[in-house]
Amino acid sequence: MPKQDLPLLASTDCCDTTLAAPLGVEAAVQLAGAFKALADPVRLRLLSLIVSRSGEQICVCELTPQFELSQPTISHHLKVLREAGLIDCERRGTWVYYWAIPAALHRLSDVLTVPAATPA
Repeated sequence: MPKQDLPLLASTDCCDTTLAAPLGVEAAVQLAGAFKALADPVRLRLLSLIVSRSGEQICVCELTPQFELSQPTISHHLKVLREAGLIDCERRGTWVYYWAIPAALHRLSDVLTVPAATPA
């Protein structure tokens, strides 16, 4: 595997996450899809509602009333987030429960983290 296609790597320090090398083409395409999914205010807000549950699952019945949008529109936005690999879901009877995928969110965070400047 060429160096530019290596996966994103985080440092061992829990608070200092940066890219170990510049993004390869495949990684950039994957991440761009996730960032594109988040470029919509409704989807960004949906993700924040899901993530704010601290790892717990949230029912779509709790998400829909937070918006002045129809249930099919909310379902579409959730589908886009799922296809981007940011969330996952499980159907239980008539309701669907959602949760965030932490590894995917960490990869996005790693790209946006600027390494601390080294003192001269």
